[in-house]
Amino acid sequence: MTRLSLDALLVLDAIDRRGSFAAAAEALFRVPSAITYSVQKLEQDLGVMLFDRSGHKAKLTSAGQLLLQEGRALLDSAAMLEQRVKTHATGWEGELRIAISELLPFARVIQLVREFNELGAQTELRLTRENFGGMWDALIDGRADLTIGAPDMPVQGNLYCREMGHAAFGFCVAPSHPLAQAAEPIPAHELRKHRIIVLADSSRTLTPRSASIQEGQARLTVSSLDDKINMQCAGLGIGFLPLQHVQKPLADGRLLLKAVEDARDPVPLYYAWQTKEPGQAMAWFLQRLRDFDWQLL
Repeated sequence: MTRLSLDALLVLDAIDRRGSFAAAAEALFRVPSAITYSVQKLEQDLGVMLFDRSGHKAKLTSAGQLLLQEGRALLDSAAMLEQRVKTHATGWEGELRIAISELLPFARVIQLVREFNELGAQTELRLTRENFGGMWDALIDGRADLTIGAPDMPVQGNLYCREMGHAAFGFCVAPSHPLAQAAEPIPAHELRKHRIIVLADSSRTLTPRSASIQEGQARLTVSSLDDKINMQCAGLGIGFLPLQHVQKPLADGRLLLKAVEDARDPVPLYYAWQTKEPGQAMAWFLQRLRDFDWQLL
């Protein structure tokens, strides 16, 4: 059993912040002797000196400074836990974990979170980015309570989901790439000769998915959509890119849009969840997502 208590850490913190035992006693509404006793008992329980009392004013020893530094983190965590418990009791979740698709423009994610913040709710949001099947995997595996922008339909799991729009894709190459001068539409056998930049599926338990990759085609795999775009802008490979994310490089000439024989159809996107009776934070997101404008092309 630990010999530390939150109250002892609170006393130590008050002494350091107020500058003396007497001032700490006043701040904590206690008598000075109670503060002195708390410190002496803590030193006895730990078997270390926390204060150097050789001078006119007691000062923290190095052990005391370490305990105070780490102890403040514990006090902060305890305060956060207390707030989350109180929040949960009101029907608002203490934490809501949301997996966000790389296909969604992050500026719109910021707007969605801003609107939630305006509610003044104390629910802590934890946002993660996932790719392809990783969106469904995060939900099924319990890493997320809500996924936004999951492509296609789930392959398993007891999930609730609603369509939220479609992501349009275009085949893009850099002006320096050999296919920039190719006649259109470019046939599949010509594409196979060139390295494709692949955005890795972030699934951990589901079978990873991939799209538009031909058998035997050389590939370069990256972990983020930004990396994929940058690789293709550098002429290091080819591939389909979500048009919403490449308007600027297309406009300034860093990328060219090329027609191919096997064009990629727009991909339906979904938001999904598992909880049959969601808390108030989840309920707000589910209601807001019904008509939220993601500004997808």
